[in-house]
Amino acid sequence: MQVLKFGGTSVGSADNIQKVKEIVSSIQGQKVVVVSAVGGITDRLISMARTAEQGDKTCFENLQSIIDNHFEIIDHLFQPIEKDEVIKLIEPDIEELKIIIKGVFLIRELSRKSFESLSGMGERLSSKIIARYIGAKWFDSRNYIKTNFEFGRNQVITDETNKLLSEVKPEMGNCSLFPGFISSNKKSENTTLGRGGSDYTAALLAAAFKADNLQIWTDVDGFMTADPRVISRAYCIDKLSYAEAMELSHFGAKVIYPPTIIPAFQSNIPIWIKNTFNPMAQGTLINNEKVDIKERQIKGISSIKEVSLLTLQGIGMVGVTGISMRLFTALAANDVNIILISQASSENSISVVIGADQSSIARNAIEHEFRREIAQNHISPVTIDENMAVVAIVGENMKHTTGIAGQLFNSVGKNGVNIYAIAQGASELNISFVIKEKDIRKALNVIHEAFFLSDYSRLNLFLAGKGTVGSKLLNKVVSQARKLKDENNLMIRLVGVAGSSNMLLEREGLNAATVIEDLDNVGEPCTIESFRDRIIEMNVANSVFVDCTASEQVASVYQSLLDANVSVVTANKIASSSSYAAYSKLKATAREKGVKFFFETNVGAGLPVIAPINDLVKSGDKIERLEAVLSGTLNFIVNTLSEDNPLSDVISEAKAKGFSEPDPRVDLSGTDVVRKLLILARESGYVLEQEDVEVEPFVPAEYLDLPSLDAFMDKVKDLNPVFENQRKNLAIEGKRLRYAARLSEGKAKVGLIEVDSKHPFYDLEGSNNIILVWSENYNEHPLQVKGYGAGADVTAAGVFADIIKVANV
Repeated sequence: MQVLKFGGTSVGSADNIQKVKEIVSSIQGQKVVVVSAVGGITDRLISMARTAEQGDKTCFENLQSIIDNHFEIIDHLFQPIEKDEVIKLIEPDIEELKIIIKGVFLIRELSRKSFESLSGMGERLSSKIIARYIGAKWFDSRNYIKTNFEFGRNQVITDETNKLLSEVKPEMGNCSLFPGFISSNKKSENTTLGRGGSDYTAALLAAAFKADNLQIWTDVDGFMTADPRVISRAYCIDKLSYAEAMELSHFGAKVIYPPTIIPAFQSNIPIWIKNTFNPMAQGTLINNEKVDIKERQIKGISSIKEVSLLTLQGIGMVGVTGISMRLFTALAANDVNIILISQASSENSISVVIGADQSSIARNAIEHEFRREIAQNHISPVTIDENMAVVAIVGENMKHTTGIAGQLFNSVGKNGVNIYAIAQGASELNISFVIKEKDIRKALNVIHEAFFLSDYSRLNLFLAGKGTVGSKLLNKVVSQARKLKDENNLMIRLVGVAGSSNMLLEREGLNAATVIEDLDNVGEPCTIESFRDRIIEMNVANSVFVDCTASEQVASVYQSLLDANVSVVTANKIASSSSYAAYSKLKATAREKGVKFFFETNVGAGLPVIAPINDLVKSGDKIERLEAVLSGTLNFIVNTLSEDNPLSDVISEAKAKGFSEPDPRVDLSGTDVVRKLLILARESGYVLEQEDVEVEPFVPAEYLDLPSLDAFMDKVKDLNPVFENQRKNLAIEGKRLRYAARLSEGKAKVGLIEVDSKHPFYDLEGSNNIILVWSENYNEHPLQVKGYGAGADVTAAGVFADIIKVANV
């Protein structure tokens, strides 16, 4: 024997009921079918009853709509001759429904007895229609499932129910059908089993009939690892234990009504969760088979929204017996259901999670119970945190497995999700915690990635700047995607891009190959502040903001992004070379929040300079002196100068090749080198400001102060003979010109220097950079870093390397 239960969506229309018939017909052996009301009908019946109680005549329009809904289904399912017969079957129920509604309307009162009769009418109607359509023998569940009203709800009288069901078993044919949800008390008055009670009906029947299995047919493929409406990558769980299924269903997984599991567990009846609309899907099997230790430690993540965290605390609670009993008794007396309990070991506070709609009732009940202690200031008034959510991870493999809680809270914490309360039972089957409801999407995603997709790390990128460096970075995201996934288990997803005036964001990811074109075509207007606000509002896990601009305004949003637990990777030097206070605050925030602030390309483009200095400092070494050529642009200029290549032409060439800033005066002023030296000095442990750096510009200041770039380019021709004479004289002496930076004894200087063939700077070719580092460990022979130091390609490569470092790859 197999018991098959079909929920409201499964019988929500004539087409769906036809699918039910196909499923039932395909199953061999004796079958017992349990059906819910037609989808949405129970809610409509309750709403109609409330309307009638208020004396609103629209209740009669709603009543007719419900009747018409069932007549339409009959019209689609049956031939004309059968239609009249089916209508006659349900006419007594419809007449009863009309009488009750009229009575409620007239006396303006909805008694519990009337409410029970009305709310169960959907199952009475649907079951008779479906039994006739699939050719099943119909049985009235009210005659067999008996209840008693206790603790504010109808409790099944198990012994009597089993006795009545065992007596009716011989009367059952090959296919029998029972309406779900409905029952009766000892006086034969109508009662119900509570919302989700049709599942419970099916489990009671399966246990009483000793069925081979129980099948719950619904509108999903089975229990999912997480809510698929929140996590697109959630997938179906193949197997669960009864305990795991109970925990998941209690914490928001609405696949199965929690009490359903108890009769099946007690009778050791396997439960299958199947999809009416995808019957070939494997589904989820729930049984008592021993957990395979090779399976994942957790089976699923569940959550409950619209809850409040209520806390009772005070020194008057410490060591006092009976506090918990009084608290829970006060809540129980007011029918307040407790979802989660957390108590400090000091006994100074007890926190409970309750439904948000019960907050006021709970507060009043507790403050009344503890009114004397509150008046004496031994206990504080109740505090309530609203708009909260509970998240739970469930799995029997968590038992005695070290590191689960650490992995859980680390993944949540580093993404800026604050935890307000934690609860874990001694069974180690469930770890639950309370967070703000606004953080639930992020929390579920990071936990799901940590435990179910741990083979891969995922970063979500927000890019500011679609210029040369930005576009080349996007090319790397596209070209390296497969390699990073296959070799480094890293998936980089672009979720936002902003240009100078518009932005494009998509939580599920943008196409990095076409995003610049898409941005121009369908991007929405923005400022960098509105782009930042949207990033924070999206609250995406493992977020990285990437700045490929040279904008001071873009740099100004780093602090608020780091505060929101968004990592920052930047090629923009402005933030790191701004005031020391701002720089150190950015670094400190990143450390405190557990996120990353990387700016390797600020100094050497693609050349790794900052990282080795950081390594020296972290190892306890002390940086004593630095000498460096830090401008690939200026090094290109001095290396390219010749009799046939005067200064003005070389500057134009550097600009055309993308070596210089769009306005070469930024490079020629020495400002760029000052910023780079300042960053190196700070990373070496020196507290310096820009004004502390002595600067000699590459060309005289009066040339740099001209009103336009065109005026500068025309005027700089006057310096052609000056630089050519200097070059010739140095060549005669066996020397070369270099624009260098120096840090020694805490003092910094930037300017032109002359070097001979023995100096490491002498053979520095093209636009290469070089950094020499003297430290306590590198004293006689400096640490030397040398390589290509200018150009969009190497800068983009350096930015990409920093992005990968965020994922600790």
